[in-house]
Amino acid sequence: MNRLSTSWGAYDLTRFPEDPRDQLRAWSAADAYLLRHLAGEEGPRGETGAAVDLSGTVAVVGDRWGALTTVLAGHARVPVQITDSFLAQQATRANLARAGHAPDAARLLTTRDTPPARIDVLLVRVPKSLALLEDQLHRLAPALHEGTVVVGTGMVTEIHTSTLELFERFVGPTRTSLARQKARLIFSTPDPSRVPDPSRAPDPSRTTEPGPWPRTYVLPADSGAGAGLTVVNHAGIFCADRLDIGTRFFLKHLPRARGGAHVVDLGCGNGVLGTAASVADPDATVTFVDESFQAVASAEATFRANAAEGAKAHFVAGDALAAVAPGTVDLVLNNPPFHSHQATTGATAWRMFSGARAALRPGGELWVIGNRHLGYHVKLRKLFGNAEVVASDPKFVVLRAVKGDR
Repeated sequence: MNRLSTSWGAYDLTRFPEDPRDQLRAWSAADAYLLRHLAGEEGPRGETGAAVDLSGTVAVVGDRWGALTTVLAGHARVPVQITDSFLAQQATRANLARAGHAPDAARLLTTRDTPPARIDVLLVRVPKSLALLEDQLHRLAPALHEGTVVVGTGMVTEIHTSTLELFERFVGPTRTSLARQKARLIFSTPDPSRVPDPSRAPDPSRTTEPGPWPRTYVLPADSGAGAGLTVVNHAGIFCADRLDIGTRFFLKHLPRARGGAHVVDLGCGNGVLGTAASVADPDATVTFVDESFQAVASAEATFRANAAEGAKAHFVAGDALAAVAPGTVDLVLNNPPFHSHQATTGATAWRMFSGARAALRPGGELWVIGNRHLGYHVKLRKLFGNAEVVASDPKFVVLRAVKGDR
Protein backbone atom coordinates (compact mmCIF):
# COMPACT_ATOMS: atom_id res chain seq x y z
CA MET A 1 0.00 0.00 0.00
CA ASN A 2 1.23 3.52 -0.72
CA ARG A 3 -0.13 6.95 0.05
CA LEU A 4 -1.03 9.66 -2.46
CA SER A 5 -1.12 13.12 -0.88
CA THR A 6 -3.28 15.76 -2.56
CA SER A 7 -4.75 19.12 -1.57
CA TRP A 8 -8.00 17.20 -1.07
CA GLY A 9 -6.44 14.79 1.42
CA ALA A 10 -4.23 11.70 1.56
CA TYR A 11 -5.31 8.38 0.08
CA ASP A 12 -3.94 4.89 0.73
CA LEU A 13 -4.02 3.08 -2.60
CA THR A 14 -3.16 -0.41 -3.80
CA ARG A 15 -3.03 -2.33 -7.04
CA PHE A 16 -5.14 -5.43 -7.59
CA PRO A 17 -4.74 -8.14 -6.54
CA GLU A 18 -3.26 -6.63 -3.40
CA ASP A 19 0.16 -8.00 -2.49
CA PRO A 20 2.03 -6.50 0.49
CA ARG A 21 5.32 -7.49 -1.15
CA ASP A 22 4.54 -5.50 -4.29
CA GLN A 23 6.75 -2.41 -4.47
CA LEU A 24 4.93 -0.92 -7.48
CA ARG A 25 2.77 2.11 -6.70
CA ALA A 26 -0.92 2.35 -7.51
CA TRP A 27 -0.47 5.89 -8.81
CA SER A 28 2.12 7.84 -10.77
CA ALA A 29 3.54 11.34 -11.01
CA ALA A 30 1.20 11.82 -13.99
CA ASP A 31 -1.84 11.16 -11.77
CA ALA A 32 -0.55 13.55 -9.09
CA TYR A 33 0.16 16.28 -11.67
CA LEU A 34 -3.36 16.06 -13.08
CA LEU A 35 -4.94 16.22 -9.62
CA ARG A 36 -2.86 19.31 -8.74
CA HIS A 37 -4.11 20.97 -11.91
CA LEU A 38 -7.74 20.11 -11.20
CA ALA A 39 -7.44 21.56 -7.71
CA GLY A 40 -5.95 24.80 -9.09
CA GLU A 41 -2.53 24.20 -7.55
CA GLU A 42 -0.68 24.23 -10.85
CA GLY A 43 -1.60 25.68 -14.23
CA PRO A 44 -0.27 24.68 -17.64
CA ARG A 45 2.89 26.77 -17.32
CA GLY A 46 3.51 26.04 -13.65
CA GLU A 47 1.47 28.92 -12.24
CA THR A 48 -1.34 28.66 -9.70
CA GLY A 49 -4.70 28.77 -11.46
CA ALA A 50 -8.40 28.37 -10.92
CA ALA A 51 -9.71 24.97 -9.94
CA VAL A 52 -11.54 23.06 -12.68
CA ASP A 53 -15.33 23.01 -12.29
CA LEU A 54 -16.19 19.38 -11.52
CA SER A 55 -19.93 19.86 -11.02
CA GLY A 56 -20.88 18.39 -14.40
CA THR A 57 -20.26 14.93 -15.86
CA VAL A 58 -16.63 13.99 -15.32
CA ALA A 59 -15.27 11.05 -17.35
CA VAL A 60 -11.94 9.46 -16.42
CA VAL A 61 -10.44 7.31 -19.17
CA GLY A 62 -7.62 4.83 -18.60
CA ASP A 63 -7.29 5.30 -14.81
CA ARG A 64 -4.79 2.53 -14.21
CA TRP A 65 -5.48 1.59 -10.59
CA GLY A 66 -8.30 3.93 -9.68
CA ALA A 67 -6.25 6.71 -8.09
CA LEU A 68 -7.93 9.48 -10.10
CA THR A 69 -11.42 8.07 -9.66
CA THR A 70 -10.93 7.51 -5.92
CA VAL A 71 -9.80 11.09 -5.30
CA LEU A 72 -12.45 12.63 -7.55
CA ALA A 73 -15.27 10.56 -6.02
CA GLY A 74 -15.37 13.02 -3.14
CA HIS A 75 -15.19 16.15 -5.28
CA ALA A 76 -17.08 15.44 -8.51
CA ARG A 77 -20.67 14.39 -9.08
CA VAL A 78 -20.29 10.63 -9.52
CA PRO A 79 -17.24 10.51 -11.81
CA VAL A 80 -17.44 7.98 -14.64
CA GLN A 81 -14.43 5.72 -15.02
CA ILE A 82 -13.88 4.07 -18.41
CA THR A 83 -11.25 1.32 -18.43
CA ASP A 84 -10.12 -1.63 -20.52
CA SER A 85 -8.70 -3.38 -17.46
CA PHE A 86 -10.59 -5.76 -15.16
CA LEU A 87 -7.76 -5.45 -12.64
CA ALA A 88 -7.94 -1.65 -12.71
CA GLN A 89 -11.69 -1.82 -12.17
CA GLN A 90 -11.27 -4.14 -9.17
CA ALA A 91 -8.51 -1.95 -7.75
CA THR A 92 -10.80 1.06 -8.09
CA ARG A 93 -13.57 -0.68 -6.14
CA ALA A 94 -11.13 -1.59 -3.36
CA ASN A 95 -9.58 1.89 -3.24
CA LEU A 96 -12.98 3.59 -3.18
CA ALA A 97 -14.02 1.43 -0.23
CA ARG A 98 -10.72 2.08 1.56
CA ALA A 99 -11.28 5.82 1.15
CA GLY A 100 -14.71 5.51 2.77
CA HIS A 101 -16.74 6.06 -0.40
CA ALA A 102 -20.02 4.27 -1.06
CA PRO A 103 -20.04 1.76 -3.94
CA ASP A 104 -22.11 4.17 -6.05
CA ALA A 105 -19.74 7.12 -5.50
CA ALA A 106 -18.34 6.45 -8.98
CA ARG A 107 -19.76 4.80 -12.07
CA LEU A 108 -17.45 2.13 -13.45
CA LEU A 109 -17.69 1.40 -17.18
CA THR A 110 -15.57 -0.71 -19.50
CA THR A 111 -14.31 0.32 -22.92
CA ARG A 112 -17.04 -1.91 -24.37
CA ASP A 113 -19.88 -0.07 -22.59
CA THR A 114 -21.84 2.85 -24.01
CA PRO A 115 -20.13 6.05 -22.79
CA PRO A 116 -21.98 9.03 -21.28
CA ALA A 117 -24.02 11.00 -23.82
CA ARG A 118 -22.56 14.31 -22.58
CA ILE A 119 -19.17 14.92 -20.96
CA ASP A 120 -18.26 18.22 -19.30
CA VAL A 121 -14.77 17.25 -18.11
CA LEU A 122 -12.79 14.56 -19.93
CA LEU A 123 -9.64 13.30 -18.19
CA VAL A 124 -7.42 10.90 -20.12
CA ARG A 125 -4.58 8.86 -18.64
CA VAL A 126 -2.58 8.23 -21.82
CA PRO A 127 -2.47 4.46 -22.47
CA LYS A 128 0.48 2.48 -23.75
CA SER A 129 -1.52 1.60 -26.87
CA LEU A 130 -1.95 4.44 -29.35
CA ALA A 131 -4.71 2.41 -31.01
CA LEU A 132 -6.70 2.26 -27.78
CA LEU A 133 -6.35 6.02 -27.35
CA GLU A 134 -7.56 6.51 -30.94
CA ASP A 135 -10.55 4.22 -30.37
CA GLN A 136 -11.54 5.88 -27.11
CA LEU A 137 -11.25 9.45 -28.39
CA HIS A 138 -13.30 8.45 -31.42
CA ARG A 139 -16.01 6.94 -29.22
CA LEU A 140 -16.08 9.86 -26.78
CA ALA A 141 -15.87 12.75 -29.27
CA PRO A 142 -19.67 12.86 -29.85
CA ALA A 143 -20.20 13.49 -26.12
CA LEU A 144 -17.99 16.60 -26.05
CA HIS A 145 -19.31 20.13 -26.40
CA GLU A 146 -17.73 23.54 -26.83
CA GLY A 147 -17.35 24.01 -23.08
CA THR A 148 -15.88 20.58 -22.30
CA VAL A 149 -12.57 20.68 -20.43
CA VAL A 150 -10.22 18.04 -21.89
CA VAL A 151 -7.00 17.22 -20.04
CA GLY A 152 -4.70 14.29 -20.67
CA THR A 153 -1.82 13.15 -18.52
CA GLY A 154 1.12 10.79 -18.87
CA MET A 155 4.79 10.38 -18.27
CA VAL A 156 7.05 12.24 -20.69
CA THR A 157 8.12 8.93 -22.25
CA GLU A 158 4.46 8.07 -22.97
CA ILE A 159 3.50 11.28 -24.77
CA HIS A 160 4.65 11.51 -28.38
CA THR A 161 3.84 13.65 -31.40
CA SER A 162 1.44 10.92 -32.52
CA THR A 163 -0.35 11.17 -29.15
CA LEU A 164 -0.93 14.90 -29.58
CA GLU A 165 -2.03 14.40 -33.19
CA LEU A 166 -4.84 12.14 -32.00
CA PHE A 167 -6.10 14.78 -29.56
CA GLU A 168 -5.92 17.35 -32.37
CA ARG A 169 -7.80 15.05 -34.73
CA PHE A 170 -10.65 14.06 -32.44
CA VAL A 171 -10.95 17.03 -30.08
CA GLY A 172 -9.30 20.19 -31.33
CA PRO A 173 -6.29 22.48 -30.79
CA THR A 174 -3.84 20.80 -28.42
CA ARG A 175 -0.86 21.91 -26.34
CA THR A 176 1.20 20.48 -23.52
CA SER A 177 2.31 21.69 -20.10
CA LEU A 178 5.76 21.99 -18.63
CA ALA A 179 7.19 18.66 -17.45
CA ARG A 180 6.99 17.95 -13.70
CA GLN A 181 8.63 14.89 -12.16
CA LYS A 182 8.92 13.44 -15.67
CA ALA A 183 5.16 13.86 -16.20
CA ARG A 184 3.27 16.16 -18.55
CA LEU A 185 -0.29 17.34 -19.09
CA ILE A 186 -2.12 17.64 -22.41
CA PHE A 187 -4.71 20.40 -22.93
CA SER A 188 -7.18 20.06 -25.80
CA THR A 189 -9.85 22.61 -26.67
CA PRO A 190 -12.94 21.20 -28.42
CA ASP A 191 -13.21 22.57 -31.93
CA PRO A 192 -16.67 24.21 -32.33
CA SER A 193 -16.90 22.84 -35.87
CA ARG A 194 -16.58 19.27 -34.59
CA VAL A 195 -18.71 19.28 -31.43
CA PRO A 196 -22.50 19.48 -31.09
CA ASP A 197 -24.31 22.61 -30.04
CA PRO A 198 -24.56 22.47 -26.18
CA SER A 199 -28.03 24.05 -26.35
CA ARG A 200 -29.35 20.97 -28.10
CA ALA A 201 -29.86 17.46 -26.81
CA PRO A 202 -26.70 15.37 -27.33
CA ASP A 203 -26.62 12.89 -30.18
CA PRO A 204 -24.82 9.69 -29.06
CA SER A 205 -24.75 8.40 -32.64
CA ARG A 206 -22.66 11.32 -33.85
CA THR A 207 -19.03 10.49 -34.62
CA THR A 208 -16.26 12.59 -36.11
CA GLU A 209 -15.38 9.94 -38.71
CA PRO A 210 -15.75 6.18 -39.28
CA GLY A 211 -13.83 4.19 -36.69
CA PRO A 212 -10.95 1.98 -37.85
CA TRP A 213 -11.65 -0.79 -35.33
CA PRO A 214 -12.00 -3.71 -35.20
CA ARG A 215 -9.52 -4.92 -37.80
CA THR A 216 -9.64 -8.35 -39.43
CA TYR A 217 -7.04 -10.45 -41.25
CA VAL A 218 -6.56 -14.09 -42.28
CA LEU A 219 -3.60 -16.11 -41.01
CA PRO A 220 -1.24 -17.35 -43.74
CA ALA A 221 -0.50 -20.99 -44.53
CA ASP A 222 2.70 -21.01 -42.45
CA SER A 223 0.77 -20.35 -39.21
CA GLY A 224 0.63 -23.95 -38.03
CA ALA A 225 -2.66 -24.84 -36.33
CA GLY A 226 -3.90 -21.32 -37.05
CA ALA A 227 -3.50 -21.46 -40.84
CA GLY A 228 -6.50 -19.94 -42.60
CA LEU A 229 -8.16 -18.61 -39.44
CA THR A 230 -9.82 -15.20 -39.53
CA VAL A 231 -8.52 -13.04 -36.68
CA VAL A 232 -10.48 -10.08 -35.30
CA ASN A 233 -8.68 -7.41 -33.28
CA HIS A 234 -10.31 -4.60 -31.35
CA ALA A 235 -8.19 -1.57 -30.46
CA GLY A 236 -5.45 -2.11 -27.90
CA ILE A 237 -4.70 -5.75 -28.72
CA PHE A 238 -1.02 -6.62 -29.08
CA CYS A 239 0.08 -6.84 -32.74
CA ALA A 240 -3.27 -5.70 -34.11
CA ASP A 241 -2.33 -5.90 -37.80
CA ARG A 242 -0.52 -9.24 -37.88
CA LEU A 243 0.20 -12.37 -35.88
CA ASP A 244 3.02 -11.77 -33.40
CA ILE A 245 6.02 -14.07 -33.84
CA GLY A 246 5.64 -15.71 -30.43
CA THR A 247 2.07 -16.80 -31.08
CA ARG A 248 3.03 -17.93 -34.58
CA PHE A 249 5.73 -20.18 -33.09
CA PHE A 250 3.31 -21.51 -30.47
CA LEU A 251 0.71 -22.37 -33.13
CA LYS A 252 3.26 -24.54 -34.92
CA HIS A 253 3.64 -26.66 -31.76
CA LEU A 254 0.13 -26.47 -30.31
CA PRO A 255 -1.02 -29.67 -28.58
CA ARG A 256 -4.18 -31.36 -29.81
CA ALA A 257 -6.84 -31.46 -27.12
CA ARG A 258 -8.45 -34.81 -26.30
CA GLY A 259 -12.08 -35.17 -27.38
CA GLY A 260 -14.41 -33.27 -25.10
CA ALA A 261 -11.54 -31.62 -23.19
CA HIS A 262 -11.90 -28.36 -21.28
CA VAL A 263 -9.27 -26.01 -22.70
CA VAL A 264 -8.41 -22.59 -21.32
CA ASP A 265 -6.78 -19.87 -23.44
CA LEU A 266 -5.26 -17.91 -20.56
CA GLY A 267 -4.37 -14.29 -21.37
CA CYS A 268 -6.22 -14.94 -24.61
CA GLY A 269 -5.61 -11.67 -26.46
CA ASN A 270 -7.44 -12.05 -29.77
CA GLY A 271 -8.21 -15.70 -28.95
CA VAL A 272 -6.33 -17.29 -31.81
CA LEU A 273 -4.82 -20.08 -29.63
CA GLY A 274 -8.15 -21.18 -28.14
CA THR A 275 -9.88 -20.84 -31.50
CA ALA A 276 -7.25 -23.05 -33.15
CA ALA A 277 -7.80 -25.62 -30.39
CA SER A 278 -11.56 -25.53 -30.95
CA VAL A 279 -11.23 -25.89 -34.73
CA ALA A 280 -8.91 -28.87 -34.25
CA ASP A 281 -11.32 -30.48 -31.77
CA PRO A 282 -14.91 -29.22 -32.17
CA ASP A 283 -15.97 -31.32 -29.15
CA ALA A 284 -13.72 -29.33 -26.82
CA THR A 285 -15.05 -26.60 -24.53
CA VAL A 286 -12.79 -23.55 -24.61
CA THR A 287 -12.71 -20.84 -21.97
CA PHE A 288 -11.09 -17.59 -23.06
CA VAL A 289 -9.74 -15.47 -20.19
CA ASP A 290 -8.09 -12.06 -20.22
CA GLU A 291 -8.00 -9.03 -17.95
CA SER A 292 -8.60 -6.79 -20.97
CA PHE A 293 -12.22 -6.24 -21.97
CA GLN A 294 -11.03 -5.41 -25.49
CA ALA A 295 -9.18 -8.73 -25.65
CA VAL A 296 -12.19 -10.76 -24.52
CA ALA A 297 -14.33 -9.03 -27.16
CA SER A 298 -11.67 -9.80 -29.78
CA ALA A 299 -11.45 -13.45 -28.71
CA GLU A 300 -15.22 -13.85 -28.96
CA ALA A 301 -15.29 -12.28 -32.43
CA THR A 302 -12.38 -14.48 -33.60
CA PHE A 303 -14.07 -17.61 -32.22
CA ARG A 304 -17.43 -16.77 -33.84
CA ALA A 305 -15.71 -16.18 -37.18
CA ASN A 306 -14.07 -19.62 -37.25
CA ALA A 307 -15.60 -22.16 -34.87
CA ALA A 308 -17.83 -24.98 -36.01
CA GLU A 309 -21.56 -24.67 -35.43
CA GLY A 310 -22.33 -25.82 -31.92
CA ALA A 311 -18.74 -25.41 -30.66
CA LYS A 312 -18.72 -24.53 -26.96
CA ALA A 313 -16.90 -21.54 -25.50
CA HIS A 314 -16.98 -19.18 -22.54
CA PHE A 315 -15.52 -15.67 -22.46
CA VAL A 316 -14.30 -14.25 -19.16
CA ALA A 317 -12.80 -10.89 -18.23
CA GLY A 318 -11.03 -11.64 -14.97
CA ASP A 319 -7.92 -12.11 -12.87
CA ALA A 320 -6.08 -15.09 -14.34
CA LEU A 321 -8.04 -18.26 -13.46
CA ALA A 322 -9.75 -16.96 -10.32
CA ALA A 323 -13.18 -17.45 -11.93
CA VAL A 324 -12.51 -21.04 -13.10
CA ALA A 325 -13.44 -23.86 -10.73
CA PRO A 326 -10.49 -25.88 -9.37
CA GLY A 327 -9.80 -29.26 -10.93
CA THR A 328 -12.00 -28.72 -14.00
CA VAL A 329 -9.50 -28.03 -16.80
CA ASP A 330 -7.61 -30.48 -19.03
CA LEU A 331 -5.34 -28.09 -20.93
CA VAL A 332 -4.19 -24.50 -20.37
CA LEU A 333 -2.55 -22.55 -23.21
CA ASN A 334 -0.65 -19.49 -22.00
CA ASN A 335 1.47 -16.71 -23.46
CA PRO A 336 1.97 -14.62 -20.31
CA PRO A 337 2.80 -10.90 -20.39
CA PHE A 338 5.89 -9.76 -18.53
CA HIS A 339 5.05 -6.05 -18.37
CA SER A 340 2.59 -4.19 -16.16
CA HIS A 341 2.32 -0.88 -18.00
CA GLN A 342 5.92 0.41 -17.97
CA ALA A 343 7.19 -1.98 -15.27
CA THR A 344 8.79 -5.35 -16.01
CA THR A 345 7.46 -7.94 -13.57
CA GLY A 346 7.13 -11.70 -13.23
CA ALA A 347 4.16 -11.42 -10.85
CA THR A 348 1.55 -11.85 -13.58
CA ALA A 349 3.17 -15.01 -14.96
CA TRP A 350 3.46 -16.49 -11.47
CA ARG A 351 -0.23 -15.79 -10.79
CA MET A 352 -1.17 -17.39 -14.10
CA PHE A 353 0.96 -20.48 -13.50
CA SER A 354 -0.25 -21.01 -9.94
CA GLY A 355 -3.85 -20.44 -11.04
CA ALA A 356 -3.40 -22.97 -13.84
CA ARG A 357 -2.14 -25.60 -11.43
CA ALA A 358 -5.20 -25.11 -9.23
CA ALA A 359 -7.61 -25.23 -12.19
CA LEU A 360 -6.12 -28.34 -13.85
CA ARG A 361 -7.31 -31.85 -13.18
CA PRO A 362 -4.68 -34.43 -12.17
CA GLY A 363 -2.81 -35.22 -15.38
CA GLY A 364 -3.87 -31.90 -16.92
CA GLU A 365 -1.27 -29.90 -18.79
CA LEU A 366 -0.10 -26.30 -18.91
CA TRP A 367 1.60 -25.27 -22.15
CA VAL A 368 3.50 -21.99 -22.03
CA ILE A 369 5.43 -19.94 -24.55
CA GLY A 370 7.86 -17.25 -23.50
CA ASN A 371 11.08 -15.51 -24.36
CA ARG A 372 13.99 -17.81 -23.51
CA HIS A 373 15.60 -15.29 -21.15
CA LEU A 374 12.54 -15.18 -18.85
CA GLY A 375 13.35 -18.60 -17.40
CA TYR A 376 9.77 -19.78 -16.96
CA HIS A 377 10.98 -23.36 -16.53
CA VAL A 378 12.23 -22.45 -13.05
CA LYS A 379 8.78 -21.24 -11.94
CA LEU A 380 7.06 -24.23 -13.51
CA ARG A 381 9.34 -26.77 -11.83
CA LYS A 382 8.77 -25.08 -8.50
CA LEU A 383 4.98 -25.26 -8.93
CA PHE A 384 4.50 -28.52 -10.84
CA GLY A 385 7.68 -30.41 -10.08
CA ASN A 386 8.33 -30.75 -13.82
CA ALA A 387 8.79 -28.71 -16.99
CA GLU A 388 9.57 -30.18 -20.39
CA VAL A 389 10.88 -28.22 -23.36
CA VAL A 390 8.57 -29.02 -26.26
CA ALA A 391 10.18 -26.72 -28.83
CA SER A 392 12.59 -23.81 -28.96
CA ASP A 393 14.30 -21.40 -31.30
CA PRO A 394 16.86 -18.66 -30.60
CA LYS A 395 14.16 -16.39 -29.11
CA PHE A 396 11.28 -18.51 -27.80
CA VAL A 397 10.70 -21.69 -25.87
CA VAL A 398 7.51 -23.76 -25.54
CA LEU A 399 7.23 -25.54 -22.18
CA ARG A 400 4.89 -28.26 -20.94
CA ALA A 401 4.10 -28.89 -17.27
CA VAL A 402 1.87 -31.72 -16.06
CA LYS A 403 -0.13 -31.65 -12.85
CA GLY A 404 0.50 -34.72 -10.73
CA ASP A 405 -1.75 -36.39 -8.20
CA ARG A 406 -0.16 -34.69 -5.20
